[in-house]
Amino acid sequence: MIQIKRREVPETNNLEGLGLSKLIQRLYLSRGITEPSQINYKLQNLLHSSKLSNIKKAAGIVVSCIQKNEKIVIVGDFDADGATATALSIRAIKAFGYDNIEYLVPNRFDFGYGLSSQLIPILQSMQTDLIITVDNGISSISGTAKAKEAGMKVIITDHHLPAEELPDADAIVNPNLHGDEFPSKSLAGVGVVFYLLAEIRKQLTECGWFESKNIQPPNLAQWLDIVALGTVADMVGLDENNRILVNDGLKRIQAGQTIAGIHALLKIAGRDYSKTNTDTFGFVLGPRLNAAGRLEDMSVGIELLLTDDATKARNLAQELDSINQQRKEIQSEMQEVANSVIKELKNIKKLPNGICLFHKHWHQGVVGLLASKVKEKTNRPVVAFAPESDESPILKGSARSIEGFHIRDAFVEIEAHYPDLMIKFGGHAMAAGLSIHQENYKQFREIFNQIVDNKLTEEQRMHVIETDGEIDSIDLCLAVAEELQQHGPWGQNFPAPLFDGWFNIIEKKEVGSGHCKMSLQTSDLSKKIEAIAFGLHPDKFNPIGQRNHLTYKLDINEFAGRRNLQLIIQNIIS
Repeated sequence: MIQIKRREVPETNNLEGLGLSKLIQRLYLSRGITEPSQINYKLQNLLHSSKLSNIKKAAGIVVSCIQKNEKIVIVGDFDADGATATALSIRAIKAFGYDNIEYLVPNRFDFGYGLSSQLIPILQSMQTDLIITVDNGISSISGTAKAKEAGMKVIITDHHLPAEELPDADAIVNPNLHGDEFPSKSLAGVGVVFYLLAEIRKQLTECGWFESKNIQPPNLAQWLDIVALGTVADMVGLDENNRILVNDGLKRIQAGQTIAGIHALLKIAGRDYSKTNTDTFGFVLGPRLNAAGRLEDMSVGIELLLTDDATKARNLAQELDSINQQRKEIQSEMQEVANSVIKELKNIKKLPNGICLFHKHWHQGVVGLLASKVKEKTNRPVVAFAPESDESPILKGSARSIEGFHIRDAFVEIEAHYPDLMIKFGGHAMAAGLSIHQENYKQFREIFNQIVDNKLTEEQRMHVIETDGEIDSIDLCLAVAEELQQHGPWGQNFPAPLFDGWFNIIEKKEVGSGHCKMSLQTSDLSKKIEAIAFGLHPDKFNPIGQRNHLTYKLDINEFAGRRNLQLIIQNIIS
């Protein structure tokens, strides 16, 4: 049963006089915007790096290595955030006039996550002097120790929540470190690296490096398209600081000032670069980039982000698109099994509050997506497991949570009471990963369900959807849809406008596989509007001539040179 909760709009309004429509003012106010400065997305309003933990020390270590011509290796992660952070680091440091740098991203199937102990011999063979982790490393205690034993320096840049014990690195830059005073805790891995690179550039300028090389210090803002992609794809909260980064990156892409790789990915997906928005990052570019790390080797995605050659970019984008199609097929097969399990649970007994799923033939690179889909269908925290390999006794799990239930804290609690149950874990409030021995799966499932059962409130158990309420029929038009697009960027914790209202069903038909194309009439009978519902079969809606209470977003449908309003139906309320 879905319940609607309409966002409250405070009475105090400091946004008048800015030339914003009443609708936009209402949307901003309900999202916590109380001052005009919060929607002033100029780059000079970015938070200063001075309060970011250890950033000056970390930059100083990098500058010293550059001056001594020591080998730097970026150790990345195998998702879009890790790929963009890796590419940004390589691009910037090379633009600083320094070429003694490489990257290494562990294959998730052979080495697992982060700076693992198994990576150290490879890093030694690369004659590494300095390791810089990006979007990982905060839990790499043994790997960091072995790197230091081998004589390498280690800088960790990460944004994941730290445990009580930290790696013994030469410097750790992470806004979520205990005691860190950086106001934005929502930086993605690529955002943390962007700040570190800015401090490195500053210190190199101060010591006369660029002057000695007879080069101009590069403008790091030229790569905010990369920062924006990684930030949105990693689903971190779009607080004020992240909105500044994303807004500038989007504007660069829309103006055609993007790197060859992003341009090629947009083209292969059939998207117009001038109309790129956060949805494009989250649902078009991000999945294609992530597919490489899920199924094969993320170096394909990183090379795409590093190349300036249009032909190479096109070929790599095509390869990523093919990998993504393969990912979709694997996910679809896994989803069928998961759906049957959920259906069986519902038929036999009450659905557990904490859901754990496992199948011996599932793919560990796709369990995170599966967990996310099951979470959406059930409104429950979900952990999906797959074997580490065909012969391994270890299961790799990926967890996705619902609003108000901190999934990593739940794992911390399990670790405190059952210290031998999990091999390792890490993550955020809404998403986390872990490893367990297969023989412990049943016990973990029971304990996880018990913890969720004890902590979930009655309100959290309900599927509550926040909306921006109803809008007048007169505002259901192309101009308002365009206005909504212009006043983003919308995203995690700054959600795109979602409305609810009653509509008469005039026409409905299935399109594609299980989608519904519709013609709707407003409840006051004043307008007929086209709509589409992805993943909702026409049979889910009431018969033609009757009406439904729906949640929807305003979208623009472009076809044969014409632009029209189209509603995207998200949920059927009743």
